[in-house]
Amino acid sequence: MQTFLETERLVLRPFTDADADHLFALDNDPDVMHIINGGKPASREAIRTRTLPHLLRDYAGLGTRGYWAAEERTTGAFLGWFEFRPLDDLGPAVVELGYRLNRTAWGRGYATEGSRALIDKGFTDLGVERVTANTMAVNDRSRRVMEKSGLTFLRNFTGDWPDPIEGSEHGEVEYEITRSDWESRRQP
Repeated sequence: MQTFLETERLVLRPFTDADADHLFALDNDPDVMHIINGGKPASREAIRTRTLPHLLRDYAGLGTRGYWAAEERTTGAFLGWFEFRPLDDLGPAVVELGYRLNRTAWGRGYATEGSRALIDKGFTDLGVERVTANTMAVNDRSRRVMEKSGLTFLRNFTGDWPDPIEGSEHGEVEYEITRSDWESRRQP
């Protein structure tokens, strides 16, 4: 199977239709989905007709897919996925970073490792100028991953969500790293 990116412990690869069961399990874990939709389960039909087509999409601006299945390098175990997709289909200037990992992968540094590798690849190989990421303000774990990955806090904002979930009353946060910030941090 084609590999998009490898790290010391991770393999990021394109999704396939064969990932439907992995995605069904991931999106039906109430702890994983708590911050995303309040922990509501997903049907197999929703995974097949909405989730998988979204994850299989190619992004012309990058010339790649925007979502990557994450596997543990030594065992091949499915850990979840990473998002690294352009916000504008015309080019790679600004990409959004995201991740959704199984509970068994939490607290082990996988989210930070994968995020750092994607950021580095974006700035070195894909022509990215700015990486952005956002989450609910109360999602301390994800905010910590963003900070460890080199992103800095940009702003608080409030989204207009049709079905608010617990914690959404505190709003959202956006983090970013620019190419120039990334380059200055890499200088000896």
